[in-house]
Amino acid sequence: MAIRDGYLKLGNLTIHHTYGGSGRPVLFIHGLGSSGYIEWRFNLVRTSRSHRVYAPDLPGYGRSDKPRAARYGIPYFAKTIDRYMQNRHLRGAAVVGTSMGGRIALELALRYPERVGKLVLVNSLGLGRPRIQPYYPVMLLPRLGESLLHGLRHGLRLAPSHLIRRVSARFTGATGDLEKTMSDEYLDHLREMYEAEGYTDAYLATVRSLGSPRSLIGMDVSRRLDHLEVPVLLIWGANDPLFPLEQARRALDLIPGSRLAVIEGAGHTPQAERPEEFNKQLAAFLRR
Repeated sequence: MAIRDGYLKLGNLTIHHTYGGSGRPVLFIHGLGSSGYIEWRFNLVRTSRSHRVYAPDLPGYGRSDKPRAARYGIPYFAKTIDRYMQNRHLRGAAVVGTSMGGRIALELALRYPERVGKLVLVNSLGLGRPRIQPYYPVMLLPRLGESLLHGLRHGLRLAPSHLIRRVSARFTGATGDLEKTMSDEYLDHLREMYEAEGYTDAYLATVRSLGSPRSLIGMDVSRRLDHLEVPVLLIWGANDPLFPLEQARRALDLIPGSRLAVIEGAGHTPQAERPEEFNKQLAAFLRR
């Protein structure tokens, strides 16, 4: 079955999702500033050969609704994913989350354990303190954050593709064939999202939620990792400048029976930078 995309209603919220394949379900959760169809562009087709795959766009991102009154943050996203899984009748699914999506997946496994049968964390938020990038504190400030996002949107629209790739790689640690990893189609999808009404507000609300003093205290769930009762695979790009590899190694010791697959030559997004190796590791874990 081919990968398809469509929309569904969760109450008053319209969610865009990508899905297809057959077999045991695998749910993919994207990271900050991305979407299901963008984040997992190199992984969904391969995984759908042996599993039924689902990749929703979180509210505020991709082609999903971007409600202004939403309380963007990990609890809101986890609750939305729980409702999505109820809608799709998913129980005991394998859940794969990257970066912020990994923290959402952890929240899902800890708060709604009946939903998760296996857990895959990819360069995940929540296992230690991230290395703050220079632009991040600006996002937290009223007006300055809005100005910065406006500048990024303007740059995406006007800057040549090779420059966008080079700047992006600097912050994510991406290496290899950047024209493949960040193809023109990928950049077009980013431009579409940045131009969408409500996206800037949703992005900044999310960043400010993650960066608030209260959220920072509860963001690291290292002390709760021994509560996980499902098989866990950590997949980590060895050169991630945001979430260093030692966080994954520490989590490996804290999660009973967990496994760690280190992808050399990859930064923050091994699923896109080294998709063949990533898909191989994921497929082997799902077969167990």
